[in-house]
Amino acid sequence: MGALTLGGIGLGAIGFGLGAIGAGIGVGLAGLGATQAVARQPEMYSRIFTVFIMAAAMAEALGLLGFVLAFIAMAA
Repeated sequence: MGALTLGGIGLGAIGFGLGAIGAGIGVGLAGLGATQAVARQPEMYSRIFTVFIMAAAMAEALGLLGFVLAFIAMAA
């Protein structure tokens, strides 16, 4: 049985696109929050930056998970 398609576009490609959009939105919101927090309390920059990097890494990890699941969906 072939890969699932939706109007000629593989569902894996759609899944990857949604995963990439989600990761981009997540990193953007984390950057927004970090920028606002540093603007309010500049003395907390190092702690805020550390939390921002951790949040961005988690968002990117979910984007990569979507990428892997898209390949699994295409192979199934």
